Amino acid sequence: MTLIPQASTAALLLVLTLCLQCAGVAALVEWLRGVTAKGGQGFGPVRSAVLVVKSTIAIIILHGLVILLWASFYRLQCFPSWELSFYFSSSSYATVGYGDVTLPSRWRLLGPLESMAGVLMCGVSVCLLFATITRLMDRNPRHSRKLGYANDPVDLKGNRHASEQNYA
Repeated sequence: MTLIPQASTAALLLVLTLCLQCAGVAALVEWLRGVTAKGGQGFGPVRSAVLVVKSTIAIIILHGLVILLWASFYRLQCFPSWELSFYFSSSSYATVGYGDVTLPSRWRLLGPLESMAGVLMCGVSVCLLFATITRLMDRNPRHSRKLGYANDPVDLKGNRHASEQNYA
């Protein structure tokens, strides 16, 4: 009966993956809120680019930690070296799955589960980057007015404030 150890190990790894990813994303969101709140009216293009680069690096580090989590299990149960464990974990997480390294048959269901988790976690990361870029664009008054975004200064009746009518 190898299905029960695989299922329980998979459940534990998936829960730990979700906890790690959620904690990392929550910390990154709080950091981004703090940084963008201090930004005043908007960020220039260089400052916006630096913020996106920093966010992307943080996300890559977060994914690396999740890969390391899975690699740690593989190292303990499946492979003789950290290099092989990390290689297998990263190729599975990224859904590349070259097939040159395979899990022992009693753990073979973990590879596809790690791939599914990787796809979902990468999706969360893309959403976070998209939200960050959208927020940066919304905070740029000139860009918002050109595109007619909903955050343009208007009163409750939909009329532009007197100070903003010069830009309409």
